[in-house]
Amino acid sequence: MRKFLIGLVALAVVGVACGSDSGGSAASGPTGGGSSTPTTPATAADCAASATFIASGTLTIGTDNPAYPPYFEGGTTKGSDWKLNDPTTGKGFESAVAYAVADKLGFTADQVKWIVAPFNTTYAPGQKSWDFAIEQISYSAKRAQAVDLSDSYYDVNQALVAVKGTPITSATSIADLQGYTIAAAIGTTSYSYITDVIGATPAAYQTVALSVAALNAGQVDGLLIDLPTALYMADPYVQQVKNSVVVGQFTPQAGGTTDHVSIALQKDSSLTPCVNQAIAELKSDGTLQAITTEWLSKKTNVGNVPVFGS
Repeated sequence: MRKFLIGLVALAVVGVACGSDSGGSAASGPTGGGSSTPTTPATAADCAASATFIASGTLTIGTDNPAYPPYFEGGTTKGSDWKLNDPTTGKGFESAVAYAVADKLGFTADQVKWIVAPFNTTYAPGQKSWDFAIEQISYSAKRAQAVDLSDSYYDVNQALVAVKGTPITSATSIADLQGYTIAAAIGTTSYSYITDVIGATPAAYQTVALSVAALNAGQVDGLLIDLPTALYMADPYVQQVKNSVVVGQFTPQAGGTTDHVSIALQKDSSLTPCVNQAIAELKSDGTLQAITTEWLSKKTNVGNVPVFGS
């Protein structure tokens, strides 16, 4: 799944990373008690002290450009290479998550460096120029063969966006959607969901922006995207899809599986267990839930979204 918003979500969310993390230097710090028996580090920061990074003393994080809301917020400054939003603001769901993970790993905000990582390259084989990438990368076993994918930092449903008053908006079940043409960005789990779960006619586009343009032009009946992005698209103060509504969302009980997004890392990265430990700590202390509530729950004006039945 690619959870990114369009040219403005939502999470985009997409040159090829070409650097290697094999030449980085390990962070300094204690690595344990010197025993020959491996032990689990007490904290994510302890774990990161023995990990290898692209650049010593720096955590290099990749994301796509444009950086779409609600995953990145705060805008950008004149002349910036970042479009729509500069991820260094710390605003938006994934920017906030990235800085929270960095903090757990023992890095200050000043030690974080953001670089552009086009979405389709984040889960492709090969050397990476970032320590980790965060951009609504849905976990899949196939992607995990090429890169390391962290534990979930957000479980997300798919959702359907359409224009108010069109026939598809009367659908209340997956069966009702068959016969309609639904757009999604190619290579995303949204596209796979259309073909594998809904059984509707898919319309593949290279980007989410093109999918939205097609819906605005009346070329398709609806658009499938992750729920947070759908809520942003149909927000009455945003309306990326003009006169739009979120028709419904798909839960596991509605005939699918709940998606989850992961942080991507170089295959067999020494940092992977540290990131997983950082995510676990953020869940345990309530930080991750607070970030989710702030950026993905409070900042919606759409209201309750019905659940599609099977």
